[in-house]
Amino acid sequence: MTELEWMTVGGVRLAVSVSGTPGARPLVLLHGGGNDRSTWAGIAPAFAATHRVYAPDLRGFGDSDRTAAYSFEAMRDDVQGMLDTVGAGPVDLVGHSLGGTVAWLVAQARPVAHLVVEDTPLPRPGSAPLPVPQRPAGDLPYDWAAVEAVMRQLNEPDPVWWRDIPTVTAPTLLLAGGPSSHVDQGLLADAAALLPDSRLVEIPVGHRIHATAPEAFVAQVRGFLAS
Repeated sequence: MTELEWMTVGGVRLAVSVSGTPGARPLVLLHGGGNDRSTWAGIAPAFAATHRVYAPDLRGFGDSDRTAAYSFEAMRDDVQGMLDTVGAGPVDLVGHSLGGTVAWLVAQARPVAHLVVEDTPLPRPGSAPLPVPQRPAGDLPYDWAAVEAVMRQLNEPDPVWWRDIPTVTAPTLLLAGGPSSHVDQGLLADAAALLPDSRLVEIPVGHRIHATAPEAFVAQVRGFLAS
């Protein structure tokens, strides 16, 4: 059974879907840009027996608050505040795209038990800029200002992000989407080489592995978290 919980962190109200086993190790699922916590609805039940699963809407997305300013660091701090609110000790952290970058930064800022990043390398200074998307027409279920803000950061990244990859001491699973992904797969390999304890696995279905190949995604993540 999934419940909606509201958590206020630093004055920002976050909508969080909570499921799984009370008292079990927390598993935090962080969604990508243009999505919200519902993207994990088909994935979360696979971990209900082993984890207490938290899937928040990041600030500016879904039902969480829109704010005056957005950054990856602010989203990182929101997630850290959420973990402090639930009294989490060791936590397993999974992030995709936007949420993958947030997950990297959380894992740099605090110890985590396991880190899973889905087709999401941290941006390396000097890399080719990413194309800035055009705003879709009509009403959006997220704040377009949030997308613009994080795209600026991805194209002008803080060098500390890449420099501090080796500070992530948690066992890390990097899932690569393969040739059909728009993401630079070489950056994923380079990031993996900088980590003390990493595993790089290709599931060649493109950027949205958890949505396109959910069974393969769950099999890899479940086996990794159990290791």
